[in-house]
Amino acid sequence: MTLGKAPTRSEPFDRRLARAIQRVTGTALGPYQTAVVRIGFSAAWLLFLLREFPHRHELYGPDGPWSWDMGQQLIANNHAFTVLMWSDSTLWFEIVYALAVLSSVLLLVGWRTRTMSVLFMVGVLSLQNRSIFMGDGGDNVIHLMALYLVLTRCSQVWSLDARRAARPGPSPRDPLGPVLWAVLALGLVAATLFIGRTGETWLLVLMWVLWAAQGVWWLVSRYAPGEPRTLADVLANLAHNAALLVIMGEVCLIYATAGWYKIQGSRWQDGTALYYPLQLDYFTPWPFLSDLLAGSGLVVMILTYGTVIVQVAFPFTLFNRRVKNVLLVAMMLEHAGIALLLGLPFFSLAMIAADAVFLPTVFLVWLGARVRRGRERLLPRSGAVPPGQRRATEDETDEAPRTLVG
Repeated sequence: MTLGKAPTRSEPFDRRLARAIQRVTGTALGPYQTAVVRIGFSAAWLLFLLREFPHRHELYGPDGPWSWDMGQQLIANNHAFTVLMWSDSTLWFEIVYALAVLSSVLLLVGWRTRTMSVLFMVGVLSLQNRSIFMGDGGDNVIHLMALYLVLTRCSQVWSLDARRAARPGPSPRDPLGPVLWAVLALGLVAATLFIGRTGETWLLVLMWVLWAAQGVWWLVSRYAPGEPRTLADVLANLAHNAALLVIMGEVCLIYATAGWYKIQGSRWQDGTALYYPLQLDYFTPWPFLSDLLAGSGLVVMILTYGTVIVQVAFPFTLFNRRVKNVLLVAMMLEHAGIALLLGLPFFSLAMIAADAVFLPTVFLVWLGARVRRGRERLLPRSGAVPPGQRRATEDETDEAPRTLVG
């Protein structure tokens, strides 16, 4: 990563090291990238839940082929976490499903993001671990990212939390925060009592730690704004930056393993691998487009080899910004094509959201300004700051580092 101003060769090593440490501990890196990841994954999961709402009982509920008793046996073996094992009643399933939808919406808009990220994780794990055979590959990515998002400060920009924090004047009293904190304590107590049926003790311990940390954060912010608050910010920044690095490494690992496994396949070696899924009825939502593409052997070969080359090469291009950005666009277009041609929109949306962690900061700032300007034209507000002035203010205050993500 590029940490702050590029050091000169004559600068002593200890000074460069001190600057790097200061950057890592004093700043939550990649605020726009983590915001896009938050929005992308919460949107992907929300759209999936809404699309499957009529079929929710068959997928994860009491009417599914994977019965509650079979789910209990599976959880007893793999110790996965799911609150759906607390009860086999339809009412409890409906409550969990509704909370999963609600937490996705609130995480998407960035309301009480620290709390919603935990509830989002609980919803994802509970539903996916209830029926592990329901998914298309994108569920695995959402599963992992739901864990990582808990440790990130993903509400620094493009969130209701950021808008509330940016209001001028002293911070108003927030009675809702302590009330929400107390309600979550009751939920954790219930989860602890049902530990034999929820599995994964470490996850419950993590949630208790996060709950306690949130209480300490509130106390420090309110009654000890000096060095204790600075220390809390340093710890939060370290956790955020570590989680961001893990997310980036996870994306690289996904593409590296996928690319190298493809190389070992004979159909990928002879350039015909893409042809076969285009002939399966399950993966042909648009038969005309599938037949048109499959009818050209040259196009099939180019796309097959191109997929392998892009996936294998991407992790090696991260330190060359221009090449990385070109491959990033190619991978996003590839996933858009998968969504259109193979009928896997949620898998593609999840992968595009994961890819977004490498988007350049300059592009994201530009995109945010354009979205804001379009929103203000559609929904003008009285007394709003002119778009040009607002964009200038954002550009002046944006000091996001040009890291690997930029």
